[in-house]
Amino acid sequence: MKPTADQRKAMYSQIVRSREFDDRVLELYFADKMPVFDLAKGVIPGEIHSSHGQEPCAAGTMPHLSLEDTITSNHRPHHHAICRGLDLNKLAAELMGKKTGYCAGKGGHMHIYSVEHKFSCSGIIAEGMGPAAGVALANKMRGQAGIAVSYMGEAAANQGAFHEVMNMAGIYKLPYICIIEDNNWGVSVSKKASTAIERNSERAASYGVYGEYVEDNDCDLIFEAMARCVERARSGQGASILEIQTYRLKGHMHGDQMAYVPQEEVAAMKDCVVEYRNKLITEEVLTEEKADEIVSQQKSEVDAAIQFGLDSPYPDPDDAFQNIYAGVSP
Repeated sequence: MKPTADQRKAMYSQIVRSREFDDRVLELYFADKMPVFDLAKGVIPGEIHSSHGQEPCAAGTMPHLSLEDTITSNHRPHHHAICRGLDLNKLAAELMGKKTGYCAGKGGHMHIYSVEHKFSCSGIIAEGMGPAAGVALANKMRGQAGIAVSYMGEAAANQGAFHEVMNMAGIYKLPYICIIEDNNWGVSVSKKASTAIERNSERAASYGVYGEYVEDNDCDLIFEAMARCVERARSGQGASILEIQTYRLKGHMHGDQMAYVPQEEVAAMKDCVVEYRNKLITEEVLTEEKADEIVSQQKSEVDAAIQFGLDSPYPDPDDAFQNIYAGVSP
């Protein structure tokens, strides 16, 4: 299933939207943390793991998912959240610890949760696999529609949770997809140094599930591969491991200068915003003017969201006692 021209335009728009958001977050992040870097200071305190370069992994897969499907993300969740359709205002506010955020400022960048979008994320590596597969099992047992998808990095495939979940997914033929974003680096450790095989998608055979690897961060090929995995999940054929070769254009987190990455590897990295724009223009799906219009529109919406976050109030001290237990108020 190849994407239509309209779908390709929409994917480009989402890639740009995610990039513009991360660019503004990067700009704000360092504003009050210098000259001596202080992680706790600034409008956006704590760690930030940006999605720079990895946007196609979300933009190419999310079009196949509906609101009945459940999604779990990882410590690098912005592109997933944005391509899932989460509100930019609430997203920006949550990163800033504001009351108007998705978790009223209590979750921050690595703990975004939206009931409406069936979306959650966690800073614990591979943590989202178990809950997502659990939803897939529940849906299957109840005869309900809806599949489950987990997004994670390639190093997460070396966690015990990966083996446990994929083994169960294979046994029960769960409507579950594990999407691995292979940026070649688990923090500062290369895939070659941490993983015994070149492609984690090849591990699928060990669990009796489908496996596929997409090269070169190509949004169109990612879209086509995801279509195959979703069709299998929805038709009762079971789980899949979809691994995508992508590029982490920034450090593991803001402040990481990537000194450990060989310069020849850095030079070979491709920027998907530039690459996909050029591809769509060359194939006459977009014109330069239309592409510029998309960038302008997304930048405007991101700017408005950032301003919303800046203008929003911080939680009241008593809010610390709210939403601790379900259905219980102090």
